[in-house]
Formats: sequence, C-alpha cells, structure tokens
Amino acid sequence: MKIIGISINHRTAPVKVRENLTLSKDEIIKFIPNLKEDLLASGFVLSTCNRTEIFGVPADGDFIHNQLIERLIEFKPVEGIGKELFNKYFSCSAVRHIFSVAAGIDSMIIGDSQILGQTREAFLLSEEMNFVDPVLKRVFDATLKVGKRAIKETAIGEGAVSVSYAAVQVVEKIFSNLEAKEALVIGAGETAELAAVHLRDKGIGSITITNRTLEKAVALSEKVHGFVLPFDQYKENLHKFDVIVSATSATNYLIEFADVKAMMKKRRGSPAALIDIAVPRDIDPKAAKIENVFYNDIDSLNQIVDANIKKRQAEIPTVQNIILEEMNNLLAWYNTLEIVPTIKGVRSFFEEIRRDELIKIKHKVTEEDYAKIEDMTRRLIGRLLHNPTIKLRELSENNADHQVVLQYALILQELFKLNDSNNSEE
Repeated sequence: MKIIGISINHRTAPVKVRENLTLSKDEIIKFIPNLKEDLLASGFVLSTCNRTEIFGVPADGDFIHNQLIERLIEFKPVEGIGKELFNKYFSCSAVRHIFSVAAGIDSMIIGDSQILGQTREAFLLSEEMNFVDPVLKRVFDATLKVGKRAIKETAIGEGAVSVSYAAVQVVEKIFSNLEAKEALVIGAGETAELAAVHLRDKGIGSITITNRTLEKAVALSEKVHGFVLPFDQYKENLHKFDVIVSATSATNYLIEFADVKAMMKKRRGSPAALIDIAVPRDIDPKAAKIENVFYNDIDSLNQIVDANIKKRQAEIPTVQNIILEEMNNLLAWYNTLEIVPTIKGVRSFFEEIRRDELIKIKHKVTEEDYAKIEDMTRRLIGRLLHNPTIKLRELSENNADHQVVLQYALILQELFKLNDSNNSEE
C-alpha cells in the first residue's frame, strides 16, 4: 500500500516548535494545492495543537518524506527546524499511525475525545478539495471505524483526565440532578473557564461567574450563558449556590471556615459541594469538617485523574487489537485490487473465444439450437473458471504472501497473454 506520511508532534518536538507549524483550516486549503501540484496524488493534512501531519499517496510512487517536510517548512517558514524532528511513515506503518491517532492512543492525553472529530474534519476537507482517491477513501472509512470502535468497545475515553473535568464528575456524584442546582465559579482564568464549560455541558441549572476583573467575568458568563456576580458581593451570596468552584491566583483564602459555617447555617443543612482547584488554595480545607459540606481540593482531584489515566492506559492493548483487525481487513481489500484485473482479464479471454466460436456456427444451426449452445458454453466457461477465481480471491483476501499472489497473477497473464492485444488468435 503506497501511502506515506510525516508527523511532527508532542513526542518529537516541544510546543514552541510545534506551534510554528500549526496550520489553520484556511492555511490547509491553501497548502493542499501546493501538495497536489507535484508531490501527492491524494492525501490529507491534520493539524492540531499537538501535531501537524501530512499523509497521502505519492504522485510518482517514490519516497518523498523529505520533500514533504521541505514543502511544509517553505509554507510556514521557521528557522532551525531539522528533519530529525519529524517521524516518517510508509505503507503499513502509515496506516497503523493514522489508526492510532484516530483511536486516541497517540495523543498527549490518552483517549483524547477531540482527535477523532479533528481527523474526520481533515478527511472531509480533502474530499471537498478532490484530494482523495479510492484507496485513500477506504483508508478514511477504516480510520473512522477504528475510532468509533475504540470508543464503543473500550474504556479508552472514560474517566476525567483533567482537574477541571474531574471536579465536575465529583459534583455529578454528589448531586443526582444537576438541572435543579446552581453553581458559582470564582475566577475567570483557563482552569475556571474549563470548569464552567464542563458544568454547562453537564446541564447544570445555572452558572454565575465572579471575578476581580469584571470584564473577564462578563466574557465567561456569556460563553456559558450564565450570570455575573460582583466580586465584592460573593461572600454574602455563598448560601445561594449548591456548587462552588474556585480557581483564582489569590494568595490567601477567599472563603474562610467561618464563611462556610455561616453559609451552611443559611442553607439549613442543605448539601453543598466546594471544589477548590486553585494553588495556593482558595477555600479553607477545614470546611470539610462541616456537616453536609463536600470539599475537594486539587490533590484529591489529581488522585482521581491519576487513577483514570491508569485505567485508560490499561485499555491500550485492546485498542491495538482493534487496530490490527481493521488493518487486516483493509489489507485484504487492498490485495484484491491487484488480483481483480487478472481475474477480469482471464474471464474476458475465455469469453472472447466463446463468442468467436459461436459466431462460426451461428448460421449452421437453428435459432433454438443456437440459444441452447450459447447457454451451455456460458455455463461451461463459468464452471471452468469458478475454482481458479475463488482460489485467487482467497489468497489475496486472507493476506497470503503478497509475492505469491503476484506470481499467480503474472503466471496467468503470461499463460493467456492477457497483455497481448492479439490474444484472441492465440
């Protein structure tokens, strides 16, 4: 299978290098014609925060890894990037890599939930730009199947592997019905934003944002369709919220033990989840001693994350088995491509002889007898060629030694002179 590829990713290069070679969708649209011009007959470009990869079928059948690397660096000029930062793939290793990426086992975060969608988008963009041939289309279909099977048949994507998502999963375990709960997010930085987005996605009843910088609080509230609480008013309103997530860069506790005690008194013992994902901590950890307060800090959340990462890692062998199965299926299909023309050639050869002989007797027998002879010769040819056809297909589909299959094909082509335009006389 003449598929090649190059990849610069989180395993081969630091982020300061990778970010310089990241391609936006608009850039990929401009870059693909550059590849089609002389390097690849078909292919696709995948570019995320952790990888930029080019895979495809070479236009002239040669190894062109270095040319692909040079073309990418010419398109996104960056000084000091050597070819040694790129992994190079060919044939089966290329397919295995594409499958591994889509299944999430080559990601920085094992089981990355976004990579399958990003891979699908890269495939679809190539199709829209007429940069896909039948072989690559089959690879695309098989790749998406691998990704879907990995999600459905394994736990590779289960369990939180980020502190923000772990925080939300903890909240889910505390409250069975999030739709009836209200959340306060203290802070508007990256960690707080992730937590707010996860809460929104889980369908929490309402989200309120408070932050020292009002503009940032407003921006985040708009993103999660929430509300804004002035920062100087958050303490007196703590009792209104069932879930409080704090993620700021404050140097002192924003919520003291006394604040939580007063809050719970106003809540009349109604349970509350306090999630502190700040370093240093925003909430006094002694709050955990108060009845009906479910307190978690970054250490307890990291324990959840670590356990989930280990569970995902344990699923890698199962995913690799799925990849192997689908590679075998793909190669079985691909092998038939080389034998099918030979089978068709043999059948055409015998059919041409049959037609020639029928023409010779057509006017020497009655129409009724001619029809019987025509039917009989058709069935005769079918029976003669049935076993050889089945055997050739089995050899190719069962991944027999590829050279053996080709030898059979070459022998048939030579015996029947299938490449000879005058083979009917022979």
